[in-house]
Amino acid sequence: MESFDDPSFELLRLPGKGVTLHARVTGPHDGPLAVLLHGFPETSDAWRRIAPLLADAGLQVLMPDQRGYGASDKPRGAKAYGLDLLAEDIVLAARAMGRERFSVVGHDWGGIVAWHLAACKPDRVERAAILNAPHPDVFRAHAMSHPTQLLRSGYVAFFQVPVLPELALAAADFALLRNSMTASARPGALDAALMERYRVAWAQPGALGAMLDWYRALPASMAMKRPRVRVPVRVLWGDKDGFLDQGLAEASLGCCEHGDVHHLHDATHWLHHEAPTDVARLLVEWLRG
Repeated sequence: MESFDDPSFELLRLPGKGVTLHARVTGPHDGPLAVLLHGFPETSDAWRRIAPLLADAGLQVLMPDQRGYGASDKPRGAKAYGLDLLAEDIVLAARAMGRERFSVVGHDWGGIVAWHLAACKPDRVERAAILNAPHPDVFRAHAMSHPTQLLRSGYVAFFQVPVLPELALAAADFALLRNSMTASARPGALDAALMERYRVAWAQPGALGAMLDWYRALPASMAMKRPRVRVPVRVLWGDKDGFLDQGLAEASLGCCEHGDVHHLHDATHWLHHEAPTDVARLLVEWLRG
């Protein structure tokens, strides 16, 4: 059930806000729609172990390469990667599937998009599930009051610099990207076949610049004021995350009216690769609830 070429995965080209998104879809067409949003530096391949389990539970599962990633369009410039645009991409892609309402699951940057959708588009989002991603209104205050988080987030400042980050990430056949992922995950969780898929995606023209422009748009995104989240939210958190403090899970839930937190004590930032059965079980329980 982990094949990249699973015949149950239908390939689609869907409209976003001024872009076209490459996506995979699986599961029953009449099932509730769950949109799975990957983070940096992944693609929709991130969900290869999760999506079949959700589909088996009766959910229709949509997995887009978000703008700037994989086979989706890669507009230039940080202004093309603001959270309003990223969120609208998902609303429009779901509408192209014939759905005005959907649930959203996001990891890392995909989780930040999911938080924004849940806060700003409650008429579109049924439920949200967040995997190791802080609510954007919580992150800055937490980092400033927790020196360990500030140190862990140092790469974000580096990514603001023009050109140099692209050169650093591309050097030695993307060694920095590959090593940062595999060294921060459980041994063997990110296998060679998956990492090769990512290497090919990173090598696409304009891909690294687009991926980094998500970070370069971050200051404006963090400055936005979002309403309190009224959509029910479940937060799943791998406690051995080397990039994010586990305290961000409860702090983020403080922005919500309804929700819960589940800690996976032995998982890292890459919990969807390391504990797919547990993650899928918690997602199905929440999304079908």
